[in-house]
Amino acid sequence: MSTRHGSYGFDAPWALGGLLFGAIVLLALAAVSFVLDIPAAGIAFAFGGLYTLASAASYLYTTRRGKFAVWAELLEPLEGGERVLDLGCGRGAVLLAAAARLTSGRAAGVDLWSSKDQSGNAAAVTLANAAAEGVADRIDLVTGDMRDLPFEDGAFDVVVSSLAIHNIPAAEGRRQAIREAHRVLRPGGLMLIADFRYAPDYEDALRDLGVIDIRRRDLGARLWYGGPWFGTTLVEARKPAL
Repeated sequence: MSTRHGSYGFDAPWALGGLLFGAIVLLALAAVSFVLDIPAAGIAFAFGGLYTLASAASYLYTTRRGKFAVWAELLEPLEGGERVLDLGCGRGAVLLAAAARLTSGRAAGVDLWSSKDQSGNAAAVTLANAAAEGVADRIDLVTGDMRDLPFEDGAFDVVVSSLAIHNIPAAEGRRQAIREAHRVLRPGGLMLIADFRYAPDYEDALRDLGVIDIRRRDLGARLWYGGPWFGTTLVEARKPAL
């Protein structure tokens, strides 16, 4: 994996903060329990604190290193001339990794720039990261909603999204985002959606659109946000050619 020069923040920083706070509280309770000579409670609190601390370490690794390594592998097949769209691009972790593999192609990122879902999320930050990575001339940023993309049908060869579509609260809204991703993808184009919780729903939405070339697989421990209960699934689909 190449060295990154941009600043990419933390995914859902409130969740990471909650894990760290929980670990501190549990370990403090363990210490108090041992001081008060309640060893059973001390052992239980200590175990819980260490377990929560390990979950925080897993989350921190994923948001700072793991996701970059996984997406570097997923984007490796890009040949250089593709038009790539990143849904919910945030500070550009996936968008700029794709752009770095392009020569004559371009990468576009769409986002509503919510700092709740990623710390310091802003278009200006993404542009600064693009300049730092040396790919500013290969990207376009659009402020927009994944459920109503401002692009023509079949405008892109590849559509990607990393842990973004699940932030749409309503099931129908998430399905609409998948329909929009399918609409702007050219016939024969590739879709890579990495997410948790709703991956089976994304696959169902694609099958309703007539897509049959779909694979769904777990992306492993490098994309655990705290542990296997918050693992990430990839939905890989190829739009039928005309």
